[in-house]
Amino acid sequence: MKSVVKKIFLIATIFMQLSCSSSNDSVDPVPTPTPTPTPPVVTNDVDFWLTKGNQTVLLEKQTSVLGFGTLLNTNQTIDVDPTVTYQTVDGFGFTLTGGSAEVINQLTPAKKQELLQELFGTSTGIGISYLRISIGASDMDAAPFTYDDLATGQTDVNLTNFSLSADKINLIPVLKSILAINPKIKIMATPWSAPLWMKDKASFVGGSLQAQYYSVYAQYFVKYLQKMKEEGITIDALTPQNEPLHGGNNPSMVMTALQQADFIKNHLGPALQATASTTKIVAYDHNCDNTQYPMTVLNDAGANPFVDGAAFHLYGGDISALSTVHDAFPSKNVYFTEQYTASTGSFDGDLKWQVKNVIIGSMRNWSKTALQWNLANDGNFGPHTAGGCSTCKGAITITSSETFIRNVGYYIAAHASKFVPAGSVRIASTMMGSLNTIAFKTPVGKTVLLVENDGSASEIFNIKYNGKWVTTSLDAGAVGTFIW
Repeated sequence: MKSVVKKIFLIATIFMQLSCSSSNDSVDPVPTPTPTPTPPVVTNDVDFWLTKGNQTVLLEKQTSVLGFGTLLNTNQTIDVDPTVTYQTVDGFGFTLTGGSAEVINQLTPAKKQELLQELFGTSTGIGISYLRISIGASDMDAAPFTYDDLATGQTDVNLTNFSLSADKINLIPVLKSILAINPKIKIMATPWSAPLWMKDKASFVGGSLQAQYYSVYAQYFVKYLQKMKEEGITIDALTPQNEPLHGGNNPSMVMTALQQADFIKNHLGPALQATASTTKIVAYDHNCDNTQYPMTVLNDAGANPFVDGAAFHLYGGDISALSTVHDAFPSKNVYFTEQYTASTGSFDGDLKWQVKNVIIGSMRNWSKTALQWNLANDGNFGPHTAGGCSTCKGAITITSSETFIRNVGYYIAAHASKFVPAGSVRIASTMMGSLNTIAFKTPVGKTVLLVENDGSASEIFNIKYNGKWVTTSLDAGAVGTFIW
């Protein structure tokens, strides 16, 4: 009986094994689930500030995530190379004319402080870091004047009548408010005319400085620097004459290259040297269509040691003129000191042209500054002298004691001034197609790239830095500043 039971158990066991084997052969095993890979987290490496020509975006920080990577694509690429360096930047800004100061002072104290903080503040403002001012009146003052005006026929060779009183009403108070916000701001000063009794023509319009008053006029500059210093205002640089080849403005004065070389080497240079002044003398201060003028001054063996460099405007010629002078005199500096936006201009056209030429163009041609013209005026583009510029539009329009408008000039400057402080160094960046570029390394180690799309279509492009790149885009006519 026991043997029969054993046989039955053995048969049952074999049958079960065969059944399991058959089942395993006919049914696929359940696969082990494969974990879904977690996509890599893309962090934002680059801040991007944008202005569009159609004004739908005005200096706004973008929310798009721009992370450096190495994923290949076929986009055009802007290479930024921090190992190739050029000039050190002194700053970006405007001319603070007497008229600008006058309309700014028409704001309520609170609104005035708000505006100045926005313009010159380095943390929350746009950080304007360089100003140009006039020695006496420019054509953007209500009326022409100098600091030593006399009745016809009188002279004052000892300058006993010299006084800054005309500028103590508006210009100097505004400057003091600005210096309280940014004590490091640099200032360049420029005369539109010498006192009439020094000229060969008893008119603010045109005429030239008489040779007999060269030494007196040099002392006029010395006294100006000293009196401004007493007001707590240091002048970093000066030019002997605004637009010395244009005698039709009110005020204005003609000064040839040979006259300027003579004035600098025999009078102004020695006068500043005798007072141990550190104020730089910058030659020319006129259009890019005449490189011979500044080169004549710099080629003068007596004038050259006193001259820091040359200054330019762009109402004529090409911005490459700055490189022409720099290349001929590489130990000297070049400065871009004036370009206006007109009441007849368009926002999109002025944004493109000025960012391309004044900001990017001047800096790619060795300039230490990129300055626009008038900082502020009223709704009628004043004040200005009789015959002065009636179409020059300020970066700011003061519309009432409580309101102001930001014009295109504000955004042109801000795309550089807000992100590129004084002391930044230009570094190499390539230009691609319709994309104009300029790049800087800031004193705290940030890299800043400014790009202007000069074309008629939107552009997608890479920004390459240290072997990696980000991909972004700009609409036609748009300006972008990228910071990392």
